[in-house]
Amino acid sequence: MRLITIKTQRLLYLPALILLLASFAHAATPTKKFEAGKKAKVTGTIVSRNGDLVVVKVKKEGTSSIVNITDSTIIKREKSFRLRKADMDATAMLPGLTISAEGVGNSKGQLDADKITFNPDTFAVEVAEEQQIEANKSAAANAQATANQGVSAAGQAQASANQAGQLATAAGAGVVMDAEAISLVNKRVSNLGDYQTVVEAALFFEPDQSSLSAADKKVLDKLAADAMSTQNYMIEIAGYASSTGTKAQNQKLSDERAAAVTDYLRNSANVPMRRILAPAGYGATHAAAPNSDPEGRDINRRVDVKVLVNKGLDQAI
Repeated sequence: MRLITIKTQRLLYLPALILLLASFAHAATPTKKFEAGKKAKVTGTIVSRNGDLVVVKVKKEGTSSIVNITDSTIIKREKSFRLRKADMDATAMLPGLTISAEGVGNSKGQLDADKITFNPDTFAVEVAEEQQIEANKSAAANAQATANQGVSAAGQAQASANQAGQLATAAGAGVVMDAEAISLVNKRVSNLGDYQTVVEAALFFEPDQSSLSAADKKVLDKLAADAMSTQNYMIEIAGYASSTGTKAQNQKLSDERAAAVTDYLRNSANVPMRRILAPAGYGATHAAAPNSDPEGRDINRRVDVKVLVNKGLDQAI
């Protein structure tokens, strides 16, 4: 039996610190203003999204800048990466990604971007390195906690650090990329403290299927309408599978299910791709119910769709 759910929550815009992939916490930095009408360029790491407004941190200058993405902004990667078509580049504008933006300053001191480029390998390396830092911190804490009991955790600490280091090396070689880098730390944008889910839907699929039913499309039409009536919305799409197939089969199915939702929102519901955040399949991970019975497997063959707003930034920024 196919079940479709959708839930809408009240908008609550609460003050919050800007976070970067949960553990990428950073202190407040001064905001660099761009002179209106003048060409400019900025390179930095995305620390937050607020609809079409992208806050980037420029490490060398210790400042933040606001980049405005428009219908005419060209977004492209500097090199190709696996499982991503060129028309999906606009969805890669996630916290943690380092970008270079060039354009013209507007009256608000923001940069209206004509072109944005990014290197997906850079994102993968930074995410892997951040995991290494957190692994080292955790291992050090465990070692201290167990030292008084005569238990040496040094070997475990080193193993954790080595494993994270290997992930960073693999990322640098182009093995871990884009949405796969996000799954590396098991985080999605909606998991971060900055963002609030205001509308969400779950679509459920038959075994080995990724096509949308008429009922699914109605749910997505409603979700898209709610999103486009919400200021500075963003949409997150995550596909899943039950655990009945192989890992490769489950990954393929979850990717196809996420892609089916993305294509419908873009082509039929007229949602701009830049408002969709790296749609991805996560295989049989994040099971919502036990896979040991048919009912649980039905629930796990799904796509979760969330409309997000940034609750830590002024909506009129």
